[in-house]
Amino acid sequence: MQNDIQDSTLKNENVPLMNDLLYLCFALNSDSFFRDFQRALGFYFFIFLVAEPGVEVEVEVMEPQDEEEIHNCLIKLRNNPQRRSDKVYIGCGAGFGGDRPLAALKLLQRVPELNYLVLECLAERTLADRYQIMMSGGDGYDSQISNWMHMLLPLALERGTCIITNMGAMDPLGAQQKVLEIANSLGLNVSIAVALEVSVTNIGSGFSPAKSYIMEGGISTYLGAAPIVRCLEKYQPNVIITSRIADAALFLAPMVYELGWNWDELEHLTQGSLAGHLLECGCQLTGGYFMHPGDKYRDMSFLQLLDLSLPYAEICFDGQVWVAKAEGSGGVLNFNTCAEQLLYEVGDPGAYVTPDVVIDFQDVSFLPLSSSRVLCLGAKPSTVSVPDKLLQLVPQDCGWKGWGEISYGGYECVKRAKAAEYLVRSWMEEIFPGLNHRILSYVIGFDSLKATSSNENEWSQMTSEDIRLRMDGLFEQKEQAIHFTREFTALYTNGPAGGGGISTGYKKETLLEKHLVKREDVFWRTGIKRNTGSRSNKVVDPEHNLGHILTLPPKLQAETDKSSSEFVSLGNGCSPAPSGQKIPLYNVAHSRAGDKGNDINFSLIPHFPPDYERLKLIITSQWVKSVVSRLLDLSLSPDLDASNQRDKWVNENVKVEIYEVKGIQSLNIVVRNLLDGGVNCSRRIDRHGKTISDLILCQQVVLPP
Repeated sequence: MQNDIQDSTLKNENVPLMNDLLYLCFALNSDSFFRDFQRALGFYFFIFLVAEPGVEVEVEVMEPQDEEEIHNCLIKLRNNPQRRSDKVYIGCGAGFGGDRPLAALKLLQRVPELNYLVLECLAERTLADRYQIMMSGGDGYDSQISNWMHMLLPLALERGTCIITNMGAMDPLGAQQKVLEIANSLGLNVSIAVALEVSVTNIGSGFSPAKSYIMEGGISTYLGAAPIVRCLEKYQPNVIITSRIADAALFLAPMVYELGWNWDELEHLTQGSLAGHLLECGCQLTGGYFMHPGDKYRDMSFLQLLDLSLPYAEICFDGQVWVAKAEGSGGVLNFNTCAEQLLYEVGDPGAYVTPDVVIDFQDVSFLPLSSSRVLCLGAKPSTVSVPDKLLQLVPQDCGWKGWGEISYGGYECVKRAKAAEYLVRSWMEEIFPGLNHRILSYVIGFDSLKATSSNENEWSQMTSEDIRLRMDGLFEQKEQAIHFTREFTALYTNGPAGGGGISTGYKKETLLEKHLVKREDVFWRTGIKRNTGSRSNKVVDPEHNLGHILTLPPKLQAETDKSSSEFVSLGNGCSPAPSGQKIPLYNVAHSRAGDKGNDINFSLIPHFPPDYERLKLIITSQWVKSVVSRLLDLSLSPDLDASNQRDKWVNENVKVEIYEVKGIQSLNIVVRNLLDGGVNCSRRIDRHGKTISDLILCQQVVLPP
């Protein structure tokens, strides 16, 4: 009989009696008697280690896992869901895998009413990296979970705040065991649930709860909120660790559970998912990734940026949603930050697909109520309200990356970089003919991001005295990638004068292929582990009392409060952009860019909302293509034939979709097939395409009257 195992501590005076009872169970050789024995005693099956009388021994607690706990992803209505509260408070503790645990702890301290804290730490890039690490014998879960839980568990348990995270990645059960070990080391009582995808082949071969159900081949499907809701219903845990669950669903799940929503209450689900989408990227909602010196509409002090608050949401049972930041914190939360995050990576805003509901964001609007609170209105179900298929990611080898960098400075440094590029390409051609199309070159400090005007005359006049040549190749064979790094290193003695600081590297790259699969063909299960014993969850470690860190000097606090309040009404005092003259798009709008696979998504949000009507007249598909086509250049100085081939490829393969978002009077633009294969295999320095927002904004435009 196999079960999940975990640790606890018990005095061994009880061991003789329990040993006799357990011996009776095994002697009878009856699983049914054994299960009845468990239920009659009202606790889970314990295995005891024999020790001297009076000595504390480690106890491993095993929880039964029944086969009925395997579910497919078909929508099943909840049975008489109960409203547990009229509103729920949900915070975002992390917006990506590289976020700051200390910021999450500050949010917990500053907002004591938080019921849930979500750590959203999984993306396509991190999922692919985790798969490679796991295949090499490393952890299939995010190894940083140790740092996060050491920092957050004590205060979260004291406050009664449930932590939900997708840091389980490829191996939630391994992450569950790691967090249990951390809790034991901190002397904390904790219950840790898991919600994870399981494979059909594993189910067919016989259910075994103790088995690590890592999906075969690293396959990972975007699950919805239902697995987390099930964990909350069944276990009421302190921590929930998941595999790949859609970002917004991590936040939607506790709303469904606490507010008594059902899966057919689509108006509520769309508003809840709106809140989740706004929260999922953390400080991007509260002024992070927004500050822009020189832009009078987005400038803020360094201090204000330093004291960012992670966001949280207040959600009412009737679907009302407010997003907020901690009172007295820095950053900014207003119409513009909400608008940027609303359109971030959504594709068609009229049909934003999540596993639980397809949302129409076109009429969403934001009403700032103070410098730290915004009312969010207008999300509604799309025409097709629930997707019948789910997005599945399948790892595939996409070759070997080889790269090299070298710095040049001073007089004609760009020409020397071009000479170095020519040499490396020529040397590679001697050994491996026909591979030049696999190599991408750019000069950091000159054209690596292509973030300049598309005007060729301005481009040719650019100068720099401190640059770094980078060349990236994506090859079919490891041998080719290694040879590339050797040829690049040869620039030290065979290249132009004054080159230094060479660095090279190579690695295997994994692409996550996307497939749509039927809901009934995707399965998930839940589980729980608890430790027990005479422990206290009261925080006594002064390390977790960081009030001194959170308090700014009065003068600086006043400056932060003043700056934050000034941002609340931005847009109301703006005036129309001038017409009939060339102006940078910066003066008309702001933007944020994000990626989905090989596609880029960027917004254009006017500073003066009525300018939206004039923007629509000049932002056309052809205009967008003309601006972004330079991103597809392979070399530093493409000749005429290369430029013509590029333009032909752009016309045949690059597709531009422009969406109007009337609720916030903005445009959302999707450009398909632009990102060199996507984040997991791109040869560009900006794999995600995030800098494209500034490439767009630096363009000169002429607005009509």
